[in-house]
Order: sequence, then C-alpha cells, then structure tokens
Amino acid sequence: MKNPLQSMLISLALGLCALCTWQWYSQVLQHKAMTALAQTNYDQATAIQGYTNTINNMDHQMAQMDAHMSDLRDTIASNATTIVDLHQENTRLNIAVESYSNAVGVLQTQIKLANESIRQQNEALKDLVAQRDEFVKRLNDSIKERNDIVTKYNELAKQVEQLQASQSKKQQK
Repeated sequence: MKNPLQSMLISLALGLCALCTWQWYSQVLQHKAMTALAQTNYDQATAIQGYTNTINNMDHQMAQMDAHMSDLRDTIASNATTIVDLHQENTRLNIAVESYSNAVGVLQTQIKLANESIRQQNEALKDLVAQRDEFVKRLNDSIKERNDIVTKYNELAKQVEQLQASQSKKQQK
C-alpha cells in the first residue's frame, strides 16, 4: 500500500461510510416501524372513536327504547282497563240481545195471533158481506115486485078512470 496513512484514511472513510449507511438503514427501519406504529395508533384511535360513537348511539337508542317501553307499558295498562270495560259492555249487550231475542219471539207469537184474528175477522166480514148482498138482492127483488104491483095498480086505476069517464060520457049523452 502506498501509504499507510492513506490506507488508514480510506479504511476510516469506508468505515465511516459503512457506519453512515448502517445508521441510515437503521433509521429507515425505525422510521418504517414508527410509521407502522403511528398507522396502527391512528387505526386504533379511529376504531376507538367509532366504538365510542357506536356506544353513544346505542346509549341514545336504549334511552329511546326505555321511553318507548314505558309508553307501551302505559298503553298496556290503559288497554287492560279498556278491555275490562269492553268485556263488561259485551256482557251487557249480550244480555240485551238475548232479551231482545226473547221480545222478538213474543212479538212474533203475538203477531201470528193477531194475523189469525184478522184472518178470522176477514172471513166473518166476507160472510157478512155475502149475507148483506143476499139481503140486498131479496130487498131489490121485493121492491121490484112491489113496483110491478104499483105499475099494474096504476094501469088498472087508469083503466078504471077511463071506464068511469066513458060511462059518465055515455050517461051524459
């Protein structure tokens, strides 16, 4: 080697370059690790934020569901009293329907009796009308006979008058 000092300087320079390269490589690896950790940290922070938001949303939904459930409980309680009232009303109406049905049956029986009575009265009226017609016919026949007798009497009376008039003319002559 030409000069030991130069060789040493070159080896020191090469050693220094190697040290710089190694340090640079080490820093790149550290930077990659830090970037990966930072990304992991960011991902975890994002996940934590998402979970926190989800928990807040679920808390809000649970509060809404609790309010809705208490409203439903109130509705169930009011519906229960309404159902009891409706059952009582249904029972009352069933009793009323039964009494109306009984009344309808009684009325139908009375209507049948009234119809039968009306039918009998109609038959009696028909018989009475037939008797009246027969009586009127006999009365008319009787009046016709009497009118015929009166007509014959009037004719005889005219003839008697004419005879008397003709006899009195004969006697005057």
